[in-house]
Amino acid sequence: MARKMRDIGVAAGKIFHAEAQRGRGAEKKMRDSGVDWIGKIPEGWEVMRLKSIFEYRKGLSITKADLTPTGIPVISYGQIHSKENTGTHLQDSLLRFVPMKYLESDSDCLLHEDDFVFADTSEDLEGLGNCAYVDRENKIFAGYHTIVFRPNATQRGRQFFCYLAYLFKTDIWRSQFRAKALGIKVYSLSQRLLNDCSLILPPLAEQKAIAAYLDEKCAAIDAAVTEAKKGIEEYKSWKKSLIFAAVNGEWKKRRLRFLADITTGNKDTQDAEPEGAYPFYVRSPIVERSSSYTFEGPGILMAGDGAGAGRVFHYAEGKYAVHQRVYRIYNFLGIEGRFLLYSLGAIFPLEMDKGSAQSTVPSVRLPMLKDLPIPLPPLPEQQAIADYLDGKCAAIDALVAEKEALIADLEAYKKSLIFEVVTGKREVA
Repeated sequence: MARKMRDIGVAAGKIFHAEAQRGRGAEKKMRDSGVDWIGKIPEGWEVMRLKSIFEYRKGLSITKADLTPTGIPVISYGQIHSKENTGTHLQDSLLRFVPMKYLESDSDCLLHEDDFVFADTSEDLEGLGNCAYVDRENKIFAGYHTIVFRPNATQRGRQFFCYLAYLFKTDIWRSQFRAKALGIKVYSLSQRLLNDCSLILPPLAEQKAIAAYLDEKCAAIDAAVTEAKKGIEEYKSWKKSLIFAAVNGEWKKRRLRFLADITTGNKDTQDAEPEGAYPFYVRSPIVERSSSYTFEGPGILMAGDGAGAGRVFHYAEGKYAVHQRVYRIYNFLGIEGRFLLYSLGAIFPLEMDKGSAQSTVPSVRLPMLKDLPIPLPPLPEQQAIADYLDGKCAAIDALVAEKEALIADLEAYKKSLIFEVVTGKREVA
């Protein structure tokens, strides 16, 4: 597995090197675009307003309640903001469905090839301007909270819209409306804001060359990212099986109630303070900060409800704050704290999967936790197992961190590559 991960790193290095070499060609002649955010562009490139190229449409007037398991495909703002929406082409995994009746009553909302579907709201500025490019002619609707921009008749054949799909991904292009967007918790994107945006337009042949070049290079980067992510999941699976095997020997078992005390915290989510002096354990893997503490001394913290119920564990020492829906397991009696942490992490998720604690929201009831049987080898053996797992898990975590850093580098490079190519700062031919 380690060799496979090295191969991924080598492949990524080749991508970086090849692109660095390509960028060393002769420089183009540049001219001032007259637009601050664009700066200089190659001679022969144009600058136009978005409203000169596109017509405006509004998405279908539906709500989440209108979605059905089957029917006419629809893409709405939630899918546009999805992490799956990372490319420039419409992905089937992003589509949901509405009843067939909409096909006749709202045909204006049907999408066509070369349409762009923008989400008209976003919970953060970074996501403002997310869009999906429709790369096929199909019966797909634009859904709720979307704005559709369709090429007008005069521009069809004059522009290659896959090029614009890449341009619309760049932060520099989005900066035009991010500075003017209205909102506090939710930001809105209007037709007016988009209409006034400037576009960089190379000659048609160059647009096609740029799009083809980026399709190829981004596909190679995406493949390396996918392989690295697959490797991370393999490492995590390896770690999980290693722990499970180590803590499940032929030993007697005792219920957790006889091995430790259990209580809950007293804080709520809004008590988090980024500059707080103490760690604040909430119901997620992320540890927040708090200006006051709830407990002091060794303890195992476990999420009591929500998506992380019975699956998110931390080992804490010193002074720390704890959420009211997080269990604290402490005062260990005849069991090594680290061994218990590994045992809980391996065993308790299986109890959750049995469905005994499931409701509308996953939750852990105190009796269920107290009655959990824990394997109990002799204390010296517990300590040896914990030491062994500490070393193995630290090594696996380091490999995971290495792959995560590689993914971050690849994604940052992809972003930079798209920016340089669509703005004419890098040659593609």
